[in-house]
Amino acid sequence: MQLRVSAVQYQLHTINSFNEFANQVEHYIKTAEEFEAEFILFPEFFTTQLMSIGNEKGNALTIQELPNYTEQYRSLFSKLAKQYKMHIIGGTHVIRKGEHLYNVAHLFYPDGRIGEQAKLHITPTEVNEWNMSAGESLEVFETEKGKIAMLTCYDIEFPEIVRMAKAKGADVIFCPSCTDDRHGFHRVRYTSHARAIENQVYVVNTGTVGSLPTVDFMRANFGQAVVITPNDIPFPPQGIMVEGEFNQDMIVTADLNLDLLYKVREKGSVTTWRDRRTDLYTDWETE
Repeated sequence: MQLRVSAVQYQLHTINSFNEFANQVEHYIKTAEEFEAEFILFPEFFTTQLMSIGNEKGNALTIQELPNYTEQYRSLFSKLAKQYKMHIIGGTHVIRKGEHLYNVAHLFYPDGRIGEQAKLHITPTEVNEWNMSAGESLEVFETEKGKIAMLTCYDIEFPEIVRMAKAKGADVIFCPSCTDDRHGFHRVRYTSHARAIENQVYVVNTGTVGSLPTVDFMRANFGQAVVITPNDIPFPPQGIMVEGEFNQDMIVTADLNLDLLYKVREKGSVTTWRDRRTDLYTDWETE
């Protein structure tokens, strides 16, 4: 089985209306459609662009106000997924449940269904500056092209959670991220490679680029989209199928051949998934 994925290096800039946001989003989706993509990934926190719209006093909105756009966000992406017959991983959007804020990745299916995965590991900035709460459970999502998981940015830096996703059947990990400098970017990038090798899965990652000068903690962004493979003979030697240009407004596209994953798990140069030592350390059995 094969699926074509696109990943968006989303250009953050100040906007004046939700309609501007919607037009920019649709531009990327139309581009992915021209490349016949079946899945498209947007970055973490890209909806913070909506905070730059500001209030009646001309001040940027706060993170506490961003969830006010949740229904418009969900309606827009659900409509576009159905219109373009595409699976859209709508980056992450901050939602409110009760008194708590959650950073939630959304999967919009072409048939109108919506899947959610709250970020499970929260960074110090998210806790201290934005008072975010962590999600409590891992979901794996069934699609017509197999099972996927959505693990956001910091999540990919924890090997245990990706082991769990693979044990539940995920062959592709979509990782929306948002990093403000090279240090954060490379933490996510290097650990994404490790997770692909450990679990013999694909990892699709992208981040925000550009700047929101009026929005605290979104003034600096360092990002690059990439499709990462295991490091074995059927794949590129460096484990990179495609990558974008740093900090540019662009989209990358690649075909993911799931059959190649199954072959290397069975007869690869190394068989890291099969050879894990569950007699020595805790792990999760496959379904």
